[in-house]
Amino acid sequence: MMDNLRAAANNIVLKIILGLIILSFVLTGVGGYLTGGSGDYAAKVNGQVIERAQLEQAFQSERSRMQQQLGDQFSALAGNEGYMQQMRQQVLSQLIDNTLLDQYAKKLGLNASDEQVKDAIRKAPYFQTDGQFDNAKYLDLINRMGYSADNYAQSLRQQLINQQMLQGFGGSGFVLPSESQAMSALMLQERDVRLATIELKALQAKQTVTDEELKAYYEQNQNSFISPEKVKVSFIALDAAALQDKVTVNEAEIAAYYDQHQSSYGQPERRNYSVIQLKTEADAKAVLDELQKGADFATLAKEKSTDIISRRDGGDLGWLEPETTAEELKQANLTEKGQLSGVVKSSVGYLIVRLNDIKPAVVKPLSEVHDAITKQVKQEKAVDAYYALQQKVSEAATSDNESLASAEEAAGVKAAQTDWFTRDNVPAALNFKPVVQSIFDGSLIGENGAGSNSDVITVDGDRAFVIRVTAHQPEGIEPFDKVKDRVTEMVKRNKALQEAKLQGEKLLVELKQGKGEEAMKAAGLSFGSVQKMTRNSEERQLVETVFSLPHPQDGKPVYGMSQDRQDNVVLIALDTVRPGTLSADEMKDFVSKMQESTVNIALDSLLSNLRKEAKITMGAAEQQPQ
Repeated sequence: MMDNLRAAANNIVLKIILGLIILSFVLTGVGGYLTGGSGDYAAKVNGQVIERAQLEQAFQSERSRMQQQLGDQFSALAGNEGYMQQMRQQVLSQLIDNTLLDQYAKKLGLNASDEQVKDAIRKAPYFQTDGQFDNAKYLDLINRMGYSADNYAQSLRQQLINQQMLQGFGGSGFVLPSESQAMSALMLQERDVRLATIELKALQAKQTVTDEELKAYYEQNQNSFISPEKVKVSFIALDAAALQDKVTVNEAEIAAYYDQHQSSYGQPERRNYSVIQLKTEADAKAVLDELQKGADFATLAKEKSTDIISRRDGGDLGWLEPETTAEELKQANLTEKGQLSGVVKSSVGYLIVRLNDIKPAVVKPLSEVHDAITKQVKQEKAVDAYYALQQKVSEAATSDNESLASAEEAAGVKAAQTDWFTRDNVPAALNFKPVVQSIFDGSLIGENGAGSNSDVITVDGDRAFVIRVTAHQPEGIEPFDKVKDRVTEMVKRNKALQEAKLQGEKLLVELKQGKGEEAMKAAGLSFGSVQKMTRNSEERQLVETVFSLPHPQDGKPVYGMSQDRQDNVVLIALDTVRPGTLSADEMKDFVSKMQESTVNIALDSLLSNLRKEAKITMGAAEQQPQ
């Protein structure tokens, strides 16, 4: 696979195509993937140093990734020193594993070049829009995962190398037919069951409770009745988009902008090339001789070019702009239509290039782009006004910290007021992560609930808020009288569940003794119709019980008891067990999945062996039991 990628990366046409796709991507710096540093090292793996800087960068990336995934819940984990130390050790262990795999891959002669890493990123469907690489989407997604461009590329490089090793394992791994048949029969097994349900709600409605029972339950389970922290907030919202309606633009400003940005409203010079790619210089000279004698360029390209893409079009590469023109074409130094190059040496062999045509650079007249420039100037003036307003409101909110009155005057709007809300039901107008963090981090809350003004909090780049907590209720245990109805429901439910389980256990004993029919009838229960159950059915607890029952013998059902997702107690009659079956094509897919599992086990074993054989020395600050 890597050989194919390497060959593709050397194709002259792909170089041009990739140039078109990833101009902006190249500027993000997806190079220099390995981090260096000085000072005390984190670890040495067979003499190769993992710098402290590498560990700190990897740890911060993992921390950011966890914070993105868990949101506010991560704050509690981040405050746990033991947890963060464990996470740091896991990150270091992963760096050591990556180093071991990298060393082993080099020993095997495996590698993934920078170009292969870039190519893999460009081809990933989740980084594409309408089938084309989308640099903005790429950066947004990896940032949300807590990666920088360099860190993500480094991780992907290791994945590509691992894939090569996995292919090596996969080529030698195999699964015996008897193993695959037995495993598919077990995993795809079907069981016919009949169910009888003891409804929890019906029993719950019949329960009675005393105040003593309720108070005892409340005292024993006070952590179930925590009242979350609540606040009331006053806020001023600033919106750059809203300012556009107040901005005016005159013709002089439009003309000045056009003069300063003419390059943005034109088409650069474009050139149309054709190329014939050959393996050797001798082959290239022979073809050039034929062309100079009058042979048709397109015919020779189709017959002799080793570039399988361009030769289908007679060597035609289409129209190219300077930024997307491969260096080999520029080296030909062609300046006139129809001009033919000499033999051009390149990384993919030898080229003969013809310049078919030139389209000079053009600039659109102001009349054609007037509306677009008007909109752009208006947006820029609105942004300038927005930032000026931010500064003005920030100064007012800071200088008068007793209320939002001065900030209201500076903003030219009245502050909005909220009702009580918790962290879990923030009003939509304020439901932005930076705003919520500022409200609930405690810095704006005073001794009596009301606190101080916030500074300007920017969200989404074009909106901002100044907020003030006007009232505050800390987290606490709700009083018994307020939660009595909830406690009553919980106690009744618990008593109903105990009754249902006791009833189910008694009936199960009767069923196993062959006396269940009369007992079931007396309880007002009966088994329903036969239903097929597989291991992937949604009722997980019920499925686990059904598939743990022994096979029926002599046509007699096997009985069991479980619960469904509503906690109803369910009696089970297992009638039939059928082994799973697969078609020939399905069995091939199943065996392939089993082989993948075998390969992963092999990779884990490889890492274990590499660790045993390696000399790993921990840095002074990281010396903990491994």
